Amino acid sequence: MNKQSRLTTYILIGLVLGIITGYFANTNLEHPAGFADTMALITTLFLRLIKMIIAPLVFSTLVCGIAKMGDASAVGRVGVKTLGWFFLASLMSLSLGLVLVNLFRPGDALLGHMAATAAKADLATSSLTLKDFVTHLVPSSIVDGMAKNEILQIVIFSLFFGSAAAAIGQKANALIEALDGVAHVMLKVTGYVMKFAPFAVFAAVAGTIAKSGLGVLSTYGVFMAEFYFGIALLWALLIFIGFLFLKGRVFALMKEMRSPALLAFSTASSEAAYPKTLEGLERFGVRNRIASFVLPIGYSFNLDGSMMYCTFATVFIAQAYGIEMSLGQQMTMMMVLMLTSKGMAGVPRASLVVIAATLGQFNIPEAGMLLLLGIDHFLDMARSATNVIGNGIATAVVAKWEGEMDPPKTA
Repeated sequence: MNKQSRLTTYILIGLVLGIITGYFANTNLEHPAGFADTMALITTLFLRLIKMIIAPLVFSTLVCGIAKMGDASAVGRVGVKTLGWFFLASLMSLSLGLVLVNLFRPGDALLGHMAATAAKADLATSSLTLKDFVTHLVPSSIVDGMAKNEILQIVIFSLFFGSAAAAIGQKANALIEALDGVAHVMLKVTGYVMKFAPFAVFAAVAGTIAKSGLGVLSTYGVFMAEFYFGIALLWALLIFIGFLFLKGRVFALMKEMRSPALLAFSTASSEAAYPKTLEGLERFGVRNRIASFVLPIGYSFNLDGSMMYCTFATVFIAQAYGIEMSLGQQMTMMMVLMLTSKGMAGVPRASLVVIAATLGQFNIPEAGMLLLLGIDHFLDMARSATNVIGNGIATAVVAKWEGEMDPPKTA
Protein backbone atom coordinates (compact mmCIF):
# COMPACT_ATOMS: atom_id res chain seq x y z
CA MET A 1 0.00 0.00 0.00
CA ASN A 2 1.52 3.36 -1.03
CA LYS A 3 1.54 6.44 1.19
CA GLN A 4 -1.48 7.99 -0.53
CA SER A 5 -3.67 4.90 -0.08
CA ARG A 6 -2.48 4.48 3.51
CA LEU A 7 -3.42 8.07 4.40
CA THR A 8 -6.84 7.65 2.74
CA THR A 9 -7.45 4.45 4.73
CA TYR A 10 -6.46 6.10 8.01
CA ILE A 11 -8.73 9.08 7.31
CA LEU A 12 -11.68 6.76 6.63
CA ILE A 13 -10.96 4.90 9.88
CA GLY A 14 -10.84 8.22 11.72
CA LEU A 15 -14.17 9.21 10.15
CA VAL A 16 -15.93 6.00 11.26
CA LEU A 17 -14.43 6.04 14.75
CA GLY A 18 -15.41 9.70 15.06
CA ILE A 19 -19.07 8.92 14.35
CA ILE A 20 -19.08 6.05 16.89
CA THR A 21 -17.28 8.06 19.57
CA GLY A 22 -19.45 11.12 19.02
CA TYR A 23 -22.63 9.07 19.33
CA PHE A 24 -21.37 7.45 22.53
CA ALA A 25 -20.42 10.85 24.02
CA ASN A 26 -23.78 12.36 23.05
CA THR A 27 -25.81 9.57 24.64
CA ASN A 28 -23.70 8.74 27.71
CA LEU A 29 -21.79 11.84 28.86
CA GLU A 30 -23.43 14.31 31.22
CA HIS A 31 -21.90 17.30 29.39
CA PRO A 32 -21.29 16.30 25.75
CA ALA A 33 -20.75 19.97 24.82
CA GLY A 34 -17.59 19.96 26.94
CA PHE A 35 -16.34 16.88 25.10
CA ALA A 36 -17.11 18.62 21.78
CA ASP A 37 -15.07 21.67 22.88
CA THR A 38 -12.12 19.42 23.73
CA MET A 39 -12.32 17.74 20.32
CA ALA A 40 -12.50 21.18 18.68
CA LEU A 41 -9.04 21.95 20.07
CA ILE A 42 -7.54 19.07 18.06
CA THR A 43 -9.34 20.13 14.87
CA THR A 44 -8.33 23.77 15.38
CA LEU A 45 -4.70 22.76 15.88
CA PHE A 46 -4.67 20.81 12.61
CA LEU A 47 -6.34 23.59 10.62
CA ARG A 48 -3.89 26.13 12.07
CA LEU A 49 -1.01 23.91 11.01
CA ILE A 50 -2.46 23.83 7.49
CA LYS A 51 -2.96 27.60 7.44
CA MET A 52 0.65 27.98 8.57
CA ILE A 53 1.69 26.33 5.30
CA ILE A 54 -0.72 28.05 2.87
CA ALA A 55 0.80 31.55 2.51
CA PRO A 56 4.46 30.57 1.87
CA LEU A 57 3.39 27.64 -0.33
CA VAL A 58 1.03 29.70 -2.52
CA PHE A 59 3.51 32.58 -2.82
CA SER A 60 6.56 30.45 -3.65
CA THR A 61 4.82 28.09 -6.10
CA LEU A 62 2.88 30.84 -7.89
CA VAL A 63 5.89 33.15 -8.29
CA CYS A 64 8.00 30.27 -9.62
CA GLY A 65 5.20 29.20 -11.96
CA ILE A 66 4.84 32.69 -13.45
CA ALA A 67 8.59 33.25 -13.72
CA LYS A 68 9.03 29.93 -15.55
CA MET A 69 6.32 30.87 -18.04
CA GLY A 70 8.51 33.67 -19.27
CA ASP A 71 6.83 36.56 -21.10
CA ALA A 72 3.74 38.41 -19.90
CA SER A 73 1.75 37.28 -22.94
CA ALA A 74 1.94 33.65 -21.77
CA VAL A 75 0.75 34.64 -18.30
CA GLY A 76 -2.11 36.65 -19.82
CA ARG A 77 -3.13 33.85 -22.17
CA VAL A 78 -3.25 31.24 -19.40
CA GLY A 79 -5.02 33.72 -17.10
CA VAL A 80 -7.78 34.41 -19.64
CA LYS A 81 -8.34 30.68 -20.25
CA THR A 82 -8.39 30.02 -16.50
CA LEU A 83 -10.89 32.78 -15.67
CA GLY A 84 -13.06 31.80 -18.66
CA TRP A 85 -13.31 28.24 -17.36
CA PHE A 86 -14.02 29.48 -13.84
CA PHE A 87 -16.84 31.75 -15.05
CA LEU A 88 -18.56 28.95 -16.96
CA ALA A 89 -18.12 26.47 -14.07
CA SER A 90 -19.56 29.02 -11.61
CA LEU A 91 -22.54 29.66 -13.87
CA MET A 92 -23.17 25.92 -14.20
CA SER A 93 -22.94 25.37 -10.42
CA LEU A 94 -25.27 28.26 -9.56
CA SER A 95 -27.77 27.21 -12.24
CA LEU A 96 -27.78 23.58 -11.09
CA GLY A 97 -28.51 24.63 -7.49
CA LEU A 98 -31.35 26.84 -8.69
CA VAL A 99 -32.92 24.13 -10.87
CA LEU A 100 -32.75 21.46 -8.16
CA VAL A 101 -34.16 23.60 -5.34
CA ASN A 102 -37.13 24.54 -7.54
CA LEU A 103 -37.59 20.90 -8.54
CA PHE A 104 -37.39 19.39 -5.02
CA ARG A 105 -38.79 22.38 -3.05
CA PRO A 106 -37.28 21.19 0.28
CA GLY A 107 -38.39 24.37 2.09
CA ASP A 108 -42.08 23.48 1.73
CA ALA A 109 -41.72 20.88 4.51
CA LEU A 110 -41.02 23.67 7.00
CA LEU A 111 -43.78 26.00 5.77
CA GLY A 112 -45.85 27.27 8.72
CA HIS A 113 -43.30 26.16 11.30
CA MET A 114 -41.12 29.27 11.08
CA ALA A 115 -41.27 31.89 13.84
CA ALA A 116 -42.62 35.24 12.74
CA THR A 117 -40.04 37.18 14.74
CA ALA A 118 -36.56 37.35 13.32
CA ALA A 119 -33.81 36.03 15.55
CA LYS A 120 -30.17 36.97 15.20
CA ALA A 121 -28.15 34.49 13.18
CA ASP A 122 -24.84 35.98 14.40
CA LEU A 123 -23.46 36.45 10.90
CA ALA A 124 -22.36 39.45 8.92
CA THR A 125 -25.25 40.36 6.63
CA SER A 126 -24.13 43.49 4.84
CA SER A 127 -23.67 42.96 1.14
CA LEU A 128 -20.20 43.06 -0.38
CA THR A 129 -19.90 46.52 -1.98
CA LEU A 130 -17.51 47.40 -4.81
CA LYS A 131 -15.34 49.23 -2.29
CA ASP A 132 -15.22 46.17 -0.02
CA PHE A 133 -14.34 43.94 -2.96
CA VAL A 134 -11.46 46.17 -4.15
CA THR A 135 -10.19 46.49 -0.58
CA HIS A 136 -10.29 42.73 -0.21
CA LEU A 137 -8.70 42.22 -3.63
CA VAL A 138 -5.56 44.38 -3.35
CA PRO A 139 -3.42 44.19 -0.20
CA SER A 140 -2.26 47.38 1.49
CA SER A 141 0.58 45.23 2.83
CA ILE A 142 1.54 41.79 1.59
CA VAL A 143 2.78 40.99 5.10
CA ASP A 144 -0.71 41.73 6.44
CA GLY A 145 -2.28 39.65 3.64
CA MET A 146 -0.03 36.69 4.43
CA ALA A 147 -0.63 37.06 8.17
CA LYS A 148 -4.39 36.81 7.57
CA ASN A 149 -4.01 34.06 4.91
CA GLU A 150 -5.91 36.16 2.34
CA ILE A 151 -5.32 33.87 -0.64
CA LEU A 152 -6.70 36.35 -3.18
CA GLN A 153 -4.36 39.11 -1.95
CA ILE A 154 -1.39 36.73 -2.02
CA VAL A 155 -2.32 35.75 -5.60
CA ILE A 156 -2.48 39.41 -6.72
CA PHE A 157 0.91 40.25 -5.20
CA SER A 158 2.45 37.04 -6.57
CA LEU A 159 1.21 37.88 -10.08
CA PHE A 160 3.03 41.23 -9.96
CA PHE A 161 6.13 39.77 -8.29
CA GLY A 162 6.40 36.80 -10.65
CA SER A 163 5.82 38.94 -13.75
CA ALA A 164 8.53 41.38 -12.62
CA ALA A 165 10.93 38.51 -11.95
CA ALA A 166 10.29 37.12 -15.45
CA ALA A 167 10.81 40.59 -16.98
CA ILE A 168 14.28 41.21 -15.52
CA GLY A 169 15.54 37.81 -16.66
CA GLN A 170 18.82 36.34 -15.37
CA LYS A 171 19.18 38.76 -12.44
CA ALA A 172 16.18 37.07 -10.80
CA ASN A 173 17.40 33.48 -11.34
CA ALA A 174 18.98 33.15 -7.89
CA LEU A 175 15.79 34.46 -6.26
CA ILE A 176 13.57 32.09 -8.25
CA GLU A 177 15.78 29.13 -7.35
CA ALA A 178 15.57 30.12 -3.68
CA LEU A 179 11.76 30.35 -3.86
CA ASP A 180 11.68 26.98 -5.63
CA GLY A 181 13.61 25.61 -2.67
CA VAL A 182 11.09 27.20 -0.29
CA ALA A 183 8.24 25.50 -2.20
CA HIS A 184 9.87 22.07 -1.89
CA VAL A 185 10.58 22.62 1.82
CA MET A 186 6.93 23.60 2.40
CA LEU A 187 5.74 20.48 0.58
CA LYS A 188 7.96 18.42 2.91
CA VAL A 189 6.44 20.25 5.90
CA THR A 190 3.02 19.37 4.42
CA GLY A 191 3.97 15.70 4.57
CA TYR A 192 4.69 16.04 8.27
CA VAL A 193 1.43 17.88 8.97
CA MET A 194 -0.65 15.35 7.01
CA LYS A 195 0.38 12.57 9.39
CA PHE A 196 -1.89 14.34 11.89
CA ALA A 197 -4.90 14.40 9.51
CA PRO A 198 -6.67 11.18 10.67
CA PHE A 199 -6.68 12.44 14.28
CA ALA A 200 -8.12 15.80 13.16
CA VAL A 201 -10.84 14.04 11.13
CA PHE A 202 -11.73 11.87 14.14
CA ALA A 203 -11.94 14.92 16.40
CA ALA A 204 -14.00 17.02 13.95
CA VAL A 205 -16.66 14.35 13.40
CA ALA A 206 -16.75 13.17 17.02
CA GLY A 207 -17.18 16.72 18.29
CA THR A 208 -19.99 17.56 15.89
CA ILE A 209 -21.95 14.35 16.59
CA ALA A 210 -21.39 14.70 20.36
CA LYS A 211 -22.77 18.22 20.36
CA SER A 212 -25.71 17.79 17.98
CA GLY A 213 -26.36 14.04 18.09
CA LEU A 214 -27.21 11.76 15.18
CA GLY A 215 -30.67 13.35 15.27
CA VAL A 216 -29.34 16.38 13.42
CA LEU A 217 -28.80 14.10 10.43
CA SER A 218 -32.33 12.66 10.52
CA THR A 219 -34.14 15.96 11.23
CA TYR A 220 -32.84 17.52 8.05
CA GLY A 221 -32.37 14.21 6.28
CA VAL A 222 -34.46 15.07 3.22
CA PHE A 223 -32.77 18.44 2.70
CA MET A 224 -29.31 16.89 3.09
CA ALA A 225 -30.18 13.97 0.81
CA GLU A 226 -31.38 16.33 -1.93
CA PHE A 227 -28.33 18.55 -1.55
CA TYR A 228 -25.97 15.57 -1.67
CA PHE A 229 -27.80 14.33 -4.77
CA GLY A 230 -27.15 17.74 -6.32
CA ILE A 231 -23.46 17.50 -5.37
CA ALA A 232 -23.26 14.03 -6.98
CA LEU A 233 -24.87 15.45 -10.13
CA LEU A 234 -22.38 18.34 -10.14
CA TRP A 235 -19.49 15.88 -9.81
CA ALA A 236 -20.87 13.90 -12.75
CA LEU A 237 -21.13 17.06 -14.88
CA LEU A 238 -17.61 18.20 -13.95
CA ILE A 239 -16.14 14.78 -14.70
CA PHE A 240 -18.05 14.57 -18.00
CA ILE A 241 -16.77 17.99 -19.09
CA GLY A 242 -13.28 16.94 -17.99
CA PHE A 243 -13.67 13.78 -20.09
CA LEU A 244 -14.41 15.89 -23.19
CA PHE A 245 -10.94 17.47 -22.87
CA LEU A 246 -8.85 14.86 -21.04
CA LYS A 247 -10.48 11.70 -22.47
CA GLY A 248 -9.79 8.58 -20.39
CA ARG A 249 -7.14 10.30 -18.29
CA VAL A 250 -9.86 12.08 -16.31
CA PHE A 251 -10.35 8.86 -14.33
CA ALA A 252 -6.65 8.80 -13.43
CA LEU A 253 -7.08 12.40 -12.29
CA MET A 254 -10.01 11.42 -10.07
CA LYS A 255 -7.80 8.74 -8.51
CA GLU A 256 -5.21 11.41 -7.67
CA MET A 257 -7.91 13.72 -6.30
CA ARG A 258 -9.37 10.98 -4.08
CA SER A 259 -7.13 11.64 -1.09
CA PRO A 260 -7.35 15.48 -1.08
CA ALA A 261 -11.13 15.35 -1.69
CA LEU A 262 -11.58 12.94 1.22
CA LEU A 263 -9.41 15.17 3.42
CA ALA A 264 -11.49 18.23 2.45
CA PHE A 265 -14.69 16.27 3.07
CA SER A 266 -13.59 14.99 6.47
CA THR A 267 -12.30 18.33 7.79
CA ALA A 268 -14.93 20.47 5.96
CA SER A 269 -12.06 22.66 4.73
CA SER A 270 -10.90 23.17 1.13
CA GLU A 271 -7.73 24.83 2.44
CA ALA A 272 -6.74 21.66 4.28
CA ALA A 273 -6.52 19.85 0.94
CA TYR A 274 -4.59 22.52 -1.00
CA PRO A 275 -1.08 21.06 -0.59
CA LYS A 276 -2.23 17.50 -1.36
CA THR A 277 -4.19 18.72 -4.40
CA LEU A 278 -1.07 20.43 -5.76
CA GLU A 279 0.98 17.27 -5.25
CA GLY A 280 -1.71 15.10 -6.88
CA LEU A 281 -1.91 17.32 -9.97
CA GLU A 282 1.86 17.20 -10.45
CA ARG A 283 1.82 13.40 -10.11
CA PHE A 284 -0.98 13.29 -12.67
CA GLY A 285 1.31 15.09 -15.11
CA VAL A 286 0.32 18.77 -14.87
CA ARG A 287 3.54 20.76 -15.07
CA ASN A 288 4.40 22.77 -12.00
CA ARG A 289 4.19 26.18 -13.64
CA ILE A 290 0.55 25.58 -14.64
CA ALA A 291 -0.53 23.84 -11.42
CA SER A 292 1.05 26.51 -9.22
CA PHE A 293 -0.58 29.27 -11.30
CA VAL A 294 -4.14 27.96 -11.82
CA LEU A 295 -4.81 26.26 -8.47
CA PRO A 296 -4.34 29.29 -6.16
CA ILE A 297 -6.57 31.41 -8.42
CA GLY A 298 -9.15 28.62 -8.34
CA TYR A 299 -9.24 28.78 -4.56
CA SER A 300 -10.48 32.36 -4.89
CA PHE A 301 -12.67 32.20 -7.98
CA ASN A 302 -13.75 28.59 -8.53
CA LEU A 303 -15.54 27.20 -5.48
CA ASP A 304 -18.08 25.07 -7.37
CA GLY A 305 -19.60 23.32 -4.37
CA SER A 306 -20.02 26.56 -2.44
CA MET A 307 -21.63 28.25 -5.46
CA MET A 308 -24.26 25.55 -5.88
CA TYR A 309 -25.01 25.69 -2.17
CA CYS A 310 -25.58 29.47 -2.29
CA THR A 311 -28.54 29.27 -4.71
CA PHE A 312 -29.87 26.03 -3.20
CA ALA A 313 -29.87 27.38 0.38
CA THR A 314 -31.16 30.88 -0.40
CA VAL A 315 -34.27 29.65 -2.25
CA PHE A 316 -34.78 26.92 0.39
CA ILE A 317 -35.04 29.60 3.10
CA ALA A 318 -37.47 31.62 0.96
CA GLN A 319 -39.62 28.50 0.48
CA ALA A 320 -39.62 27.84 4.25
CA TYR A 321 -41.10 31.32 4.80
CA GLY A 322 -43.62 30.93 1.99
CA ILE A 323 -41.90 33.61 -0.11
CA GLU A 324 -42.29 32.88 -3.81
CA MET A 325 -39.48 34.28 -5.95
CA SER A 326 -40.20 34.95 -9.59
CA LEU A 327 -37.91 33.66 -12.33
CA GLY A 328 -36.60 37.21 -12.83
CA GLN A 329 -35.81 37.56 -9.12
CA GLN A 330 -34.03 34.21 -9.11
CA MET A 331 -31.97 35.18 -12.14
CA THR A 332 -31.05 38.47 -10.47
CA MET A 333 -30.14 36.62 -7.29
CA MET A 334 -27.91 34.27 -9.29
CA MET A 335 -26.02 37.19 -10.82
CA VAL A 336 -25.66 38.83 -7.40
CA LEU A 337 -24.25 35.59 -5.99
CA MET A 338 -21.91 35.26 -8.98
CA LEU A 339 -20.29 38.59 -7.99
CA THR A 340 -20.51 38.55 -4.20
CA SER A 341 -19.08 35.05 -3.87
CA LYS A 342 -15.82 36.09 -5.55
CA GLY A 343 -13.10 37.23 -3.23
CA MET A 344 -14.68 35.56 -0.20
CA ALA A 345 -12.04 32.81 0.02
CA GLY A 346 -10.55 32.58 3.49
CA VAL A 347 -13.59 34.15 5.17
CA PRO A 348 -14.86 31.87 7.96
CA ARG A 349 -18.13 30.16 6.93
CA ALA A 350 -17.88 32.10 3.66
CA SER A 351 -20.95 30.48 2.06
CA LEU A 352 -23.14 31.43 5.03
CA VAL A 353 -21.83 35.00 4.97
CA VAL A 354 -22.63 35.33 1.25
CA ILE A 355 -26.10 33.81 1.73
CA ALA A 356 -26.85 36.07 4.69
CA ALA A 357 -25.90 39.13 2.64
CA THR A 358 -28.13 37.96 -0.22
CA LEU A 359 -31.17 37.31 2.02
CA GLY A 360 -31.27 40.95 3.08
CA GLN A 361 -31.23 42.18 -0.51
CA PHE A 362 -34.35 40.14 -1.36
CA ASN A 363 -36.26 40.81 1.90
CA ILE A 364 -36.00 37.21 3.09
CA PRO A 365 -35.76 36.97 6.93
CA GLU A 366 -32.22 36.57 8.16
CA ALA A 367 -33.49 34.21 10.86
CA GLY A 368 -33.77 31.59 8.12
CA MET A 369 -30.01 31.10 8.46
CA LEU A 370 -30.72 29.40 11.79
CA LEU A 371 -32.31 26.56 9.79
CA LEU A 372 -28.91 25.71 8.35
CA LEU A 373 -26.46 26.41 11.16
CA GLY A 374 -27.08 23.08 12.89
CA ILE A 375 -26.22 21.00 9.82
CA ASP A 376 -23.82 23.39 8.09
CA HIS A 377 -20.78 21.31 9.04
CA PHE A 378 -22.16 18.28 7.17
CA LEU A 379 -23.11 20.41 4.18
CA ASP A 380 -19.69 22.08 4.23
CA MET A 381 -18.05 18.66 4.00
CA ALA A 382 -19.67 18.09 0.60
CA ARG A 383 -19.00 21.67 -0.56
CA SER A 384 -15.31 21.46 0.34
CA ALA A 385 -14.75 18.12 -1.44
CA THR A 386 -16.52 19.48 -4.54
CA ASN A 387 -14.33 22.59 -4.55
CA VAL A 388 -11.26 20.34 -4.66
CA ILE A 389 -12.62 18.24 -7.55
CA GLY A 390 -13.66 21.35 -9.52
CA ASN A 391 -10.26 22.98 -9.16
CA GLY A 392 -8.41 19.77 -9.96
CA ILE A 393 -10.31 19.31 -13.23
CA ALA A 394 -9.96 23.02 -14.11
CA THR A 395 -6.18 22.94 -13.62
CA ALA A 396 -5.78 19.75 -15.69
CA VAL A 397 -7.92 21.12 -18.55
CA VAL A 398 -5.97 24.41 -18.70
CA ALA A 399 -2.73 22.38 -18.75
CA LYS A 400 -4.12 20.34 -21.65
CA TRP A 401 -5.05 23.51 -23.57
CA GLU A 402 -1.54 24.87 -23.07
CA GLY A 403 0.21 21.61 -24.00
CA GLU A 404 1.70 21.48 -20.49
CA MET A 405 0.67 17.90 -19.71
CA ASP A 406 3.23 15.16 -19.12
CA PRO A 407 2.74 11.41 -18.66
CA PRO A 408 1.78 10.46 -15.08
CA LYS A 409 4.66 10.40 -12.59
CA THR A 410 5.25 7.28 -10.55
CA ALA A 411 4.76 7.70 -6.81
